Amino acid sequence: MATLLEVSGISVTFDGYRAIRNLSFSIGERELRAIIGPNGAGKTTFMDIVTGKTKPDEGRVIWGEMSRNLLKMNEAKIAQAGLGRKFQRPTVFEDQTVEDNLMMALKNPRGAFPCLFFRPAFKDRAKVEELASEVGLSDALSRKSGELSHGQKQWLEIGMLLAQEPRLMLVDEPAAGMTLAEREHTTDLLVNLAKTRAVVVVEHDMEFVRRLNCKVTVLHEGSVLAEGSLDHVTKDPRVIEVYLGR
Repeated sequence: MATLLEVSGISVTFDGYRAIRNLSFSIGERELRAIIGPNGAGKTTFMDIVTGKTKPDEGRVIWGEMSRNLLKMNEAKIAQAGLGRKFQRPTVFEDQTVEDNLMMALKNPRGAFPCLFFRPAFKDRAKVEELASEVGLSDALSRKSGELSHGQKQWLEIGMLLAQEPRLMLVDEPAAGMTLAEREHTTDLLVNLAKTRAVVVVEHDMEFVRRLNCKVTVLHEGSVLAEGSLDHVTKDPRVIEVYLGR
């Protein structure tokens, strides 16, 4: 599997606190990866660095076949390069329909004039229907987003992220606050998405991670503590001590 994202020797300090220390690992194309670890392990800071929100003190973040250095790019350029991030709390336009939310997220020219005179073409409507189907919201296209359940809002936001055609999706705690049925649907959704792009899931819920059935990276104090299948890492004495034993 070709490497899509390579994080190499990253360190970052905030007010004397070392949030990330010499962090190195890589994500392959069309790979599903879970990142776990205790609070303060560096999971969010890692996502902030990769998406351009935080600049590290040292290290490299290399992206794609052209080995582009993400640290020289701003957040907008990184998003255009194909990195999408979904935060823990869904942020959808609650007064707009599901269809409108997806339409606004489509990867179309974003200048003032294109936005001002935008009229959905047939291909745009077809794309919106395809996205809704992919995330399981075909029956909800005409509903206002504010009426959706918590889980459905999460799927809508994943659909809005997919509209940007990312090659790597960073998804933060997707299972939090979901019903059992919603969690099952979310598992299937993420597994399917990883067939066509890389998906990195940051999660606390071990049962959810187990069902993803993917490679797991355990972070602790800003660096990789263990890596492998969930069964492998949960048997590691160091992981038991710093994370599971709590």
